[in-house]
Amino acid sequence: MTSTLYRQIQTFYDSSTELWEQVWGEHLHHGYYGDRNPQNLDRRQAQIDLLEQLLQWVETCGNATPLSSNTQVLDVGCGVGGSSLYLSRKYDTKATGITLSPVQAQRAAERAAEARRSGSLGFLVADALNVPFTDNSFDWVWSLESGEHMPDKTQFIEECYRLLKPGGTFVLATWCHRPISESQGRLTASEVQHLSEIYQIYHLPYVISLPEYAEIAQKTGFQNVKTDDWSEAVAPFWNDVLNSAFDPAVVLGILQSGWETLRGALAIGLMRDGYQRGLIRYGVLCGTKPVV
Repeated sequence: MTSTLYRQIQTFYDSSTELWEQVWGEHLHHGYYGDRNPQNLDRRQAQIDLLEQLLQWVETCGNATPLSSNTQVLDVGCGVGGSSLYLSRKYDTKATGITLSPVQAQRAAERAAEARRSGSLGFLVADALNVPFTDNSFDWVWSLESGEHMPDKTQFIEECYRLLKPGGTFVLATWCHRPISESQGRLTASEVQHLSEIYQIYHLPYVISLPEYAEIAQKTGFQNVKTDDWSEAVAPFWNDVLNSAFDPAVVLGILQSGWETLRGALAIGLMRDGYQRGLIRYGVLCGTKPVV
């Protein structure tokens, strides 16, 4: 099942990444809008703003490792290297990015070379549940919208913990579903069906709630675990995506990129509606690995 899922994810990103980069640039993730009018905010700037908001928020996590030229970062689900490059440019950090997509890994390496950062940045195809590095290798493990693809969330968090040096910082931003509680109830049949349709199109095994992520992180051993729900701040992103899809050049690109990219485009409305009904949530989490 896992090997089939990984092939599906690889095929999806191999076929769609070129078009996404042409339309949106180097950042393959949500934008942060806050209470600003999306019509007055460039969508690429919103994506950079999400990175900045995340970095500022992590500073409040407690004992977060400062980013500097001595910092080794693992970028899990690196896309075309946008986050790694951003951190490298701003803090002169060293970063290793991993992805299931050979197309993304190659493009990330090309972007690093274009930015003259090849000596500080490296990218490879790797399984995030079995990363080919020894224990205690990184000061930061940074996962921006890749947790939703993990077929075993607990193993994923445990692997991130293993790779961190004692005192290291874990940063996670991921798609979630709404919390399940006595007051809010379990997911309804309609919600389950809605999620199922998203899973099929984006090749997601399943998503969990943000409180569940926090519980896993705490049980794994992370300290100073902090979470926040940024759903309202990022939800306008999908209206921006929908608007961009009506550009004739984008429509042509979708058709030329093949069925996988077309299916992804058809899911835009599902994601937008999922946020609107409160089902899809955007969760952020940070924590530190204790110093023994």
